[in-house]
Amino acid sequence: FKSTSKMAFRSGGSGQASRPKNYVPGLGRGAAGFTTRSDIGPMASSSSGVSGGEGPGADSGGSRAAELRAAKLQMKAMQQQQQQKQQQQEQQGSSVGVGPSPFGAAPSGYVPGSGRGAGFKKDDDDDGGGPTGYDSFGGYNDKLFDSTPYDDDDEEADNIYEAIDDRMNGKKRGRSQEGEGGVISRVGDQFRELKEKLKDVTEDEWAAIPDVGDYSLRYKQKRREDVFTPITDSLLEARNKVNKDATASSNALAGTAQVDDGTASVAMNSVSHMSGLADARGTILGMSLDKMSDSVSGQTVVDPKGYLTSLSNTKIATSAEIGDINKARLLLKSVRDTNPKHGPGWIAAARVEEAAGKTLQARKLIQDGCEACPANEDVWLEAARLHPIDAAKTILATAVRRMPTSVKLFLRAADLENHDEAKKAVLRKALEANPSSVTLWKAMVELEEAEDAKILLSVAVEKVPHSVEMWLALARLESYENARKVLNQARKALPADRSIWIAAAKLEESQNHGDMVDKVIDRAVKSLAKHDAIVSRAQWLKDAESAEFSGAPLTAGAIVKFTLGMGVDFEDRQRTWSDDASGALSRRAVATARAILAHSLAAFPSKRSLWLQAVDLERNHGDAVSLDEVLAAASERLPKQEIFWLVRAKEKWQSGDIDTAREILTQAFAANPNSEPVWLAAVKLEWETGEIERARVLLKRARERASSERVYMKSALLERESKQFNDSLSLIEEGLSKYSSFPKLWMMGGQICSCDLDKSKAALDRARSFYQKGLKQCPNNAVLWILASRLEEIAPTFNEHSKKSSVGFTKARSLLEIARLKNPRNPDLWLESIRLERRAGNDKLAVALMARALQECPMSGKLLAENITTAPRVEQKSKSADAIKKCPDDPHVIAAVASLFAMERKKVKARKWFERAVVLNPDIGDSWAKYYAFELENGTKDHQEKVMSRCMTAEPK
Repeated sequence: FKSTSKMAFRSGGSGQASRPKNYVPGLGRGAAGFTTRSDIGPMASSSSGVSGGEGPGADSGGSRAAELRAAKLQMKAMQQQQQQKQQQQEQQGSSVGVGPSPFGAAPSGYVPGSGRGAGFKKDDDDDGGGPTGYDSFGGYNDKLFDSTPYDDDDEEADNIYEAIDDRMNGKKRGRSQEGEGGVISRVGDQFRELKEKLKDVTEDEWAAIPDVGDYSLRYKQKRREDVFTPITDSLLEARNKVNKDATASSNALAGTAQVDDGTASVAMNSVSHMSGLADARGTILGMSLDKMSDSVSGQTVVDPKGYLTSLSNTKIATSAEIGDINKARLLLKSVRDTNPKHGPGWIAAARVEEAAGKTLQARKLIQDGCEACPANEDVWLEAARLHPIDAAKTILATAVRRMPTSVKLFLRAADLENHDEAKKAVLRKALEANPSSVTLWKAMVELEEAEDAKILLSVAVEKVPHSVEMWLALARLESYENARKVLNQARKALPADRSIWIAAAKLEESQNHGDMVDKVIDRAVKSLAKHDAIVSRAQWLKDAESAEFSGAPLTAGAIVKFTLGMGVDFEDRQRTWSDDASGALSRRAVATARAILAHSLAAFPSKRSLWLQAVDLERNHGDAVSLDEVLAAASERLPKQEIFWLVRAKEKWQSGDIDTAREILTQAFAANPNSEPVWLAAVKLEWETGEIERARVLLKRARERASSERVYMKSALLERESKQFNDSLSLIEEGLSKYSSFPKLWMMGGQICSCDLDKSKAALDRARSFYQKGLKQCPNNAVLWILASRLEEIAPTFNEHSKKSSVGFTKARSLLEIARLKNPRNPDLWLESIRLERRAGNDKLAVALMARALQECPMSGKLLAENITTAPRVEQKSKSADAIKKCPDDPHVIAAVASLFAMERKKVKARKWFERAVVLNPDIGDSWAKYYAFELENGTKDHQEKVMSRCMTAEPK
C-alpha cells in the first residue's frame, strides 16, 4: 500500500486514480513545516470539509502561515462533522462504516497507516473511542488528541510564527512583493524586456558605452593634498656635517619634510645641531629690514633694535575686522563725496586706513583732505601727525601760511623743533600774528630765563590785560615794591577778580606784615561787593584752604574772619561753623579750622562744645603752648566747668611742672569748692607724686566737704595701697553705711578679706559676709556674683585640714547657676561658668555650657572669642569664620582671630588684626596686653615702644 500510494503521488494524474478531495500532499507522513499541538496526526478533509474541492495548498500564496491557517479551518470543520457522526452512531448503536476503496477490500485486522505511525491497532479491551473518519487513501483523519480544544495558547503560537514569517520575508530586500501568480519576482525579471532588446544593439553602440567608475565611500571623501615645508640651508648643512655616514638620515633630510595632518615630522636618529638656526634667523631679519626700510633724505626710518618689538606688537586682523574696515571705508567715502568740505570725514578715513596698516594710503587721503579743507586746522594737524617729522614741518609751514591765526598749528610746529632757539623763533612769529593769545605768551615765557621772562610778561600784560595769570606771574618775578605796583595795576584792570586781592595779601604776609593782611582782605570783600562780584561763602573758604596749603596761614585766617558769616542765619551759626571746622580739619586744613573755631568762640564764648572742639584740635594738631592757651581761655570763660581745670592741670603734671599743676587745682578749688572731680584730681596728683600724707588729708577734707561713694572708695583704696587694711575696712564700712548700693565698696571689702588678710576661717566668713550683703543690695551686678563664686571656689584653701577641693567647685557652680537665673542673657556669667568647669577639669561640661551660652547669647563677642580660643586646632578656623560673620566689628572676636594668626606665624595679618582690635575699643586692656605681647615676641623695638605709648595714652580699664 505504501509503494502504491507513493507511485500514485509521483505520477500525479497520468493514468492513475485522481487525488481525493481536499488532499494535502505529505500531511499523512508529517511533511508539514510547522504543526501545533492540535495538528498532531494525519489530516485529511472529508468530502464536505471545504467547498470547491481544493486543498489548503490550492489557494495558498506560498506562505506556511497561510497553509496552517487553512488547515486549522479544515480541522475545525472536521471536528464538528465527527462530533455529529458520533452523536448519530450513539443514537443508531452502530460503528462508523468505511467507504469502498478503489484498491479492493483490506485484509482482516488491517489498520491503514499503522506502519508509518498514522494509526494504531485496536485492542480487544478498547472501548470504541479510537480514531474515526477513516479515508481509503490517507487513513484516519481525526486528531489523536480529540478531547483537546483549540485554545488561546495555540492562537498565540500561530501569531508568533506568522510574525516570524513576515520578518523573514521583510529581510529579502532584493525581492519585490508577491506577483499575481503567487511567485516572488526577482530584480532581473523586471529588466527582462530590456535584456531582450540588447540583441538589437550594434557594435558601435557597445563601444560608446562609458566605463563604470568606482563610487565607493572612500572615493567620495576629498583627499588632502600633501604639504611640504622647506628646511633652511643652514640646518641641512649642519645636519650633513654631523651625520656624514648616516646615509639614511641624510636622504631623509635632503629634500623637504612631509607634513601629515598638519604636524611636521622629521626623522632624526641623533641629536641635531641647531646652532645654524641663529645664523638663519639673523639672515632673515636682515632681509626683512632691508625690505621694510624707507629712505627719507638718505637715512632709513626703520629702527633695527625695536623691530622685533614692533613685530610682537603687530596686530593680525581677522576676517570680521577686515569686513568692518571695508564697511567703514564705504561709509566714509560716501561722507566725503556728499560733503567734501567736512574735515572730520577726511580725518576718520585716514585713521581707518592707518588702523588697517596702510599708512601710505592714509597719508594720501589726508593730503587730499588738506586740499579740500584748507581752513580746517584739525585736518592739517592730522596730516602732520601721519607724516615724518621733516614732512610734518613742511605741512605745518604751509598750514600757518593759509591760517596765520591758528594757535594750535604754531604750537604744534614749535613742538616739532628740537632746539629752544628754533622754538622761540616759531613762537615769535606766532605772537606777531596773534599778540592777544595767552597760550602763546605762556609758552614763550616758559622758554625764557627770569630776566627775559619779566620783559616778556611786562609786554604780555599790556597786550592781554585781562589775563590774571600774566599779572600774577609778573608780580611773582618782581621785587616787593614793584610787585605791589603790578598788583595795583592788575586790580585796576580787573576790579572784580578776587585772586589779585588774595595775591596781594600773600605778598604782605611774605613780608611779615600781618596787620596789612586783614586790611587787604577787608578791602577785597568790600571792593568785590561794590563791583557786584558774586563770590559764595564756600568759594571763600576754599580760597582760604588753598592759601593755607600755599604757605599763607594768616591770609587763610583773614579770609575766614571776614567771610565766615556770609549767608548764614543767626540761629544756625554755631552748628554751621562747627561743621565747617570739622570739614576743614578732615581736609587737613588745620589753620583754617583753627581760624573758624576762633571766630566761633569770639561769637559764642560760653559754648562748652566749641571749647572742647578747640581743645581737641590743639591736642592733636597743636603744641603744648597753644593747648595751654586754649585751656586757660576756656577755664577763664567757663570757671564752673571742672574739665578744663583738670585737663590743664594734667597737661602740666605730665610735662613735669608739678607746682603749676597745684596752682591750677588751687584755682579750681576756689571756683568749685565742693567739686568731687577737683578733689579727686588733687588727691591723684599728690598720690602719684608720692605725697601720701597730703593725699590722705585731701581725702579727709573731701569726705567732709564733698562726700560721695567715689571719695570713700579712693580713701579705702589709698589705705589698701598703703597696707593699712584695717583702716581701709573701716572706711569701707563707713562708706557702706551711707552708700549701700555702691557695688565697688562691697567688692573691695571682700577682696581685702580674701586676698590681703591672712587666710583664716574668720577672714573667709567676713569676706562671705561682704559678698552676701552686697548681692542683696546689688543683685544685678555680674562682677559681684563672679567674685562671690571665686571666693567659694578657693574656700577650701582657708581650712588647712580640708582636702576636698571639689566642694569649692560645687558651691561656686551652684552660686553661678543662681546668678544666671536672676540675670538671664548675661554673657559674663556664662563665661565665668565655662571657665569654672575648665578649671575643675570638666571639659565636656564646659563644651555643653558653651553651646547653651551661645544659644542664649548668640551675638556675644566674649563668648565667641572664648569659643575660638578653647576649640581644638582643627576647628578654630571654622569657628573664627562663624564668629566674624556674626560679630564682624567686635574687638574681642578680632583679638581672638589675631591671636590665632600669631600662633600660625602670620605676623603681618596678626599685627593688622591686633591694630584693628585696639582701634575698635581702646578701653579693653586685654587687647592691648595681647598686642604688646605679640610685639615683644615678633616686633621690633620701635613697634614695642609705639604700642606702649599708645596704650598709656588710651588708659584702658
